[in-house]
Amino acid sequence: MSKPFPGHDLWCRRYRPADTAAARLVCLPHAGGPASFFLPVARELAPLVDVVSIQYPGRQDRRAETPLTDLQALADQVYAVLRHQMDLPLTLFGHSMGASLAFEVALRMEADGHTPVRLFASGRRAPSVFREETVHRMDDAGLLAEIRRLNGTSSLVLDDAELMRAALPALRADYQAAELYRALPGATVNCPITVLTGDRDPKTSLDDAHAWARHTTCDSFEVEVFPGGHFFLTEQADDVIKLLRRHFRR
Repeated sequence: MSKPFPGHDLWCRRYRPADTAAARLVCLPHAGGPASFFLPVARELAPLVDVVSIQYPGRQDRRAETPLTDLQALADQVYAVLRHQMDLPLTLFGHSMGASLAFEVALRMEADGHTPVRLFASGRRAPSVFREETVHRMDDAGLLAEIRRLNGTSSLVLDDAELMRAALPALRADYQAAELYRALPGATVNCPITVLTGDRDPKTSLDDAHAWARHTTCDSFEVEVFPGGHFFLTEQADDVIKLLRRHFRR
């Protein structure tokens, strides 16, 4: 495993030791999501897989830092960290905003001579599919209403005014980054892509999911549909982890 370097622990969270791992999975959370969202994945895949979950600025123990509002700039910073983590075959998994971010990180990897084993894009339309969205411009009540609609945060957190006041700046910044993101025309990666989507996801249609096929030059492209909405990952965690296990066995 790569040795830590200055700034590493700010970004890369390893919740389970995996010193003998043969592969690495880098997990990129959704808008407003903390690295700990992927704790169940680390719990199930370690120690065979080194599960690294990225902690973005502006949340949890990085709350004092200014969150980034530009997804390309965030991808630059994430890859600046991950480029020190290429000693093991690396797979990327991103959910929602994290899927767009994973795609941009994969582009940077390949430009630097490293190709991911696979990109898992979960709960997000393809980079070439654009919709005008303005959630990041809503007032606090409107932003919280959107989170409730997607059911991405437990009601206990949503009902805690102090917790939500602390979380809103990062949440709004992430929505701005996701909603204003534009991929370069014709951008493709050379790695296989697997798209995961919920069959009732109001943010990603099946056409949106299949459109990811435009963004890989590899013959291996898959779409996996799960029961559930935008956060089917929590509802179908066991099946998603089974899918990841099959990937790492291959």
